[in-house]
Amino acid sequence: PQPYAQFKVRFPQILAKNEELGTYIHEQGGPLDDKTRWLIKLGISAASRHQTGVATHAARAKAAGASQEEIVHALLLVIPTCGFPTFMEAYNEFKEK
Repeated sequence: PQPYAQFKVRFPQILAKNEELGTYIHEQGGPLDDKTRWLIKLGISAASRHQTGVATHAARAKAAGASQEEIVHALLLVIPTCGFPTFMEAYNEFKEK
């Protein structure tokens, strides 16, 4: 995405520290296994309507061993809290990949 590329050029040290923090929390933050962490991140991205995150986290969840059914279930869990339209945005992003 264009804004990300611009930020990366303008603030490389801030981006590096942010990515370092994200990696540390993902890998060292607690006992959840890799697949579960990516499914949670998928749900967070869907709930916050971050479509790039939905596509990225669905792919990473799949690479970590999540089945299509588990990925769809993670997306379905968005409906009660965030509503059907938010779910559909995320689901459409996932189905396009």
